[in-house]
Amino acid sequence: MNTADNWLLSKIMFLVPLLLSLSVHEWAHAWAASRMGDDTAKHMGRLTVNPLAHIDPVGTILLPLMGVPFGWAKPVPINPLRFRPDVDMGKGVMLTAIAGPISNIVLAFICAMMIYILSGILSIPLLHGQAYGLYKLLAIMVLMNVILAVFNAIPVPPLDGSRVMDYFVPRRFRPQWEKFYSLGPLALLAVIFLPQMLGFSLMKWPVHITVLLLESLCPGIWRVLAR
Repeated sequence: MNTADNWLLSKIMFLVPLLLSLSVHEWAHAWAASRMGDDTAKHMGRLTVNPLAHIDPVGTILLPLMGVPFGWAKPVPINPLRFRPDVDMGKGVMLTAIAGPISNIVLAFICAMMIYILSGILSIPLLHGQAYGLYKLLAIMVLMNVILAVFNAIPVPPLDGSRVMDYFVPRRFRPQWEKFYSLGPLALLAVIFLPQMLGFSLMKWPVHITVLLLESLCPGIWRVLAR
């Protein structure tokens, strides 16, 4: 396999899990809102796991292909005014927001269990023919979904964690929170780039713990990820 083929394969092995993971994440937002009576996303064709409905040309395609180690999809629109009368709007927004990271944790768990079934139950070797590609794809899915869940849980606008935090912030701290919220884009840039400038990663421990758990399910899986 030549250099061009290796480059293309590495991009596909990153882009495909990213598309699937972001699509499930956005579908979860749409599904949660729909369950509470808001059909805005459904009418806009966003209540689906079809990646075509959620692709952002820059965040989902261009930046990942350029090697930028993160991405995003088109935000799912919600209208809290369309929630059922028995649903508190603030709580509804919070539940809609938290559905995204939860969906990524669920997807990571499913992929981890598939790795365990292949390795621990079916005893298929890690480097056995086409199984290697499947192992690597599943392992990347696990790591990517853990990273997406943890990153989106950070309480910085416009990440999902900020919507959750917004619901729980005490009334007496609302003015300070509103000021911070207005600085959301700058705070998000700081969260993304400042750790790199200081030489550490926010995702170091989530990734480390996830790899240890994967190794306990499938000894040697780290070699597959590292290749």
